[in-house]
Amino acid sequence: MNKPDSSRESAIGPSKAAEASHSPKLFGTIPGVFTPTLLTILGVIMYLRLPWVVGNAGLVGAFLVVGLAVGITAATGLSLSSIATNTRLGAGGPYAIISKALGFEIGGSIGLPLYLSQALAVAMYVFGFREGWIWVFESHPTLLVDLAIFAVILVIAYISADLAFRVQYLVMAVIAMSLIAILGNLSVWHSPMEITAFGSYPGSPETSFSGTGFWGVFAVFFPAATGILAGANMSGELKNPRLSIPRGTLGAIAVSTVVYFFLVVWAAKAGTPEQLVSNYTIMIDRSLWGPIVVAGLLGATFSSALTSLVGAPRILAALGKDRILPGGEWLGKTSKGEPRRAMLITGAIVLLALMTRDLNVLAPLITMFFLITYAVINVVMLAEASLGLMSFRPTLTVPRVVPFLGALGCVFAMFIVNPTFSLVAVAVVAGIYLWIIWRGATPRTGTVRSGIFVAFAEWAAGKVMELELSTSRAWKPSLLVPVRDPTTLRGEFRLLVDLTLPEGSLKILGVATHETVQDLTPRIRESMRFFRKLGVMATASVIDSAGYTTGIVTGLQALGSAFFHPNILVLPLFRDPSRHSELEEVIREARRLKVGIMVIGLHDQAGLGRAGVINLWISPRERTQSLHSFLTGTNQNLGILSGIRLARAWGGDLNLITVVAREEEVAPTERHMEELRDLCRVHTSARSLVLVGAFEDAIHLAPQADLHIIGLPSASPLPSALGIVREARASCLFVVDSGMESALA
Repeated sequence: MNKPDSSRESAIGPSKAAEASHSPKLFGTIPGVFTPTLLTILGVIMYLRLPWVVGNAGLVGAFLVVGLAVGITAATGLSLSSIATNTRLGAGGPYAIISKALGFEIGGSIGLPLYLSQALAVAMYVFGFREGWIWVFESHPTLLVDLAIFAVILVIAYISADLAFRVQYLVMAVIAMSLIAILGNLSVWHSPMEITAFGSYPGSPETSFSGTGFWGVFAVFFPAATGILAGANMSGELKNPRLSIPRGTLGAIAVSTVVYFFLVVWAAKAGTPEQLVSNYTIMIDRSLWGPIVVAGLLGATFSSALTSLVGAPRILAALGKDRILPGGEWLGKTSKGEPRRAMLITGAIVLLALMTRDLNVLAPLITMFFLITYAVINVVMLAEASLGLMSFRPTLTVPRVVPFLGALGCVFAMFIVNPTFSLVAVAVVAGIYLWIIWRGATPRTGTVRSGIFVAFAEWAAGKVMELELSTSRAWKPSLLVPVRDPTTLRGEFRLLVDLTLPEGSLKILGVATHETVQDLTPRIRESMRFFRKLGVMATASVIDSAGYTTGIVTGLQALGSAFFHPNILVLPLFRDPSRHSELEEVIREARRLKVGIMVIGLHDQAGLGRAGVINLWISPRERTQSLHSFLTGTNQNLGILSGIRLARAWGGDLNLITVVAREEEVAPTERHMEELRDLCRVHTSARSLVLVGAFEDAIHLAPQADLHIIGLPSASPLPSALGIVREARASCLFVVDSGMESALA
């Protein structure tokens, strides 16, 4: 006989061996999903309020109420089941589903209220148990009953989920016997029907209910159809969640629906509308044996409390592991596979809720959080089914109309049950979402949310290409910044950010040789991250090229075919005149490709100075020339748009300056400048100046500025630009239109 291989344990390490021995017990479909889900659905409302529903709504009206409620939860159950068959869910149930699809921020904003709802629901179920207990034992102190039953539930749940599920088998048997005692009373079935189709008076369900309208009856009954997430909460401890969640959840919904419809017919025969409405214990009174029905009522509330106390800590532990909550690592740890730290926190919350002695105020809010969760699960299913992603291949497929109707029904039910608490619940979820975003500690993973954005972008791109729309109205700067050394971006950083924000984009193109590409790539990406930190939509790539000019031209040509292609090429103004020929070749190619050009000439000492004053130089305009042809023909559009953007970003002064040759041209030019300011919507605080003489002299007469924006000269552009920087004694931005932008748009 072989001896145990002790070396194997030492090889994997004692901690891993201990972890393996303490891994949680995995459950199958019946104990892990079907039983807890069914017991949560068949609760106190079934015993005490279903006859009241029939008494108010009548037989057909009750069928409509039950059918509508079950239809909403069945659609959600189908969505939940389809999602479960597509992926192996981790711990956290619905929280895990939503986080994987829409991101941890949205998952946390739904998961945290869902956790609190389940924790507070434990207290509500304990109160329900106590009401049934006091009905039998009137002299028992209510507080002691609450604390005693809560202690029993907490001990069972704390020991293990396995023990809790074993107890639920006993509860299931008691509830089954109570239903036999109710439905098995043949005298009820043989009695004549004493109720009309829609209540005690003939008419429509909207107007002729005895005391309570259709939607009021629906609001009372709907919580009885919830509870479908009880099994999904155990997703991290199921042997095969892809199999167990669909079978267990849908099986529980089907069985409970059959039970409800049978009880509706039974109630219609059990008494008159007045008896059904006034006698909440008619099921006990008209059963074969009342005590077993009371035991079923107590068992239903007990099992619902136990299921909630088992499921809630697992959601809390999952929130902790994903760092949604402060101290998440501590909360997420388990002991022998059980989330006992999260269990104790949940127990403390339940105890505080019990001390309030009344949760009627919070009860509607708890229902709202469940409904929001159901709605989002349907939205996730609808999004995944609509995107056509290869990653979504569920073995249980449902038509897209199912999650659509499910989501619509959940929102509808929220505002029917309680409009005020619906708005409060939505506000709480939104507040938690903003808090999670503010903390910024959630992990980043690929989600369906990115697929939604991509799908929308593809749809929009197709529409734009189909309609062949001009982009001048929707123009925004998309800068291409080629660099060989990222350190050169430091001087231009502020200017590039202010030119791009808020809606523009920036692409850094690293131009490397075969020898420098490995070193340049991480430095380019690091520069990109600095822009992103300030909110700039920045991307980066590196091209391996034999030369600087060749690399830029290749990048321009390749990116020109992209849908979101750069529309402005940003170049530095080299101080070395021998290098100007390189940039002039690039400028010619950019003009051919209809890409705008910005040449940044930073002053050696001044840089951008105080970033407070901008001089925008406008070419003189002929008297007979229209404003549109003037702006297009004289290369003014990009300069005007850039000046407006920078003045807005800096909160500084903008001066519009024109130079004319003769004094008599000043007055008409001033009128032309006013027309330009008006039609281009230049801010009223901007000043207009008309200077007389040559440009070389006027630049000395202009107000002192931190940046001059000037159209790039057409003849020997770069040497001329270098001279302008020296004469201006300030930084200059030289621009060339692409033909796609318009200051008049």
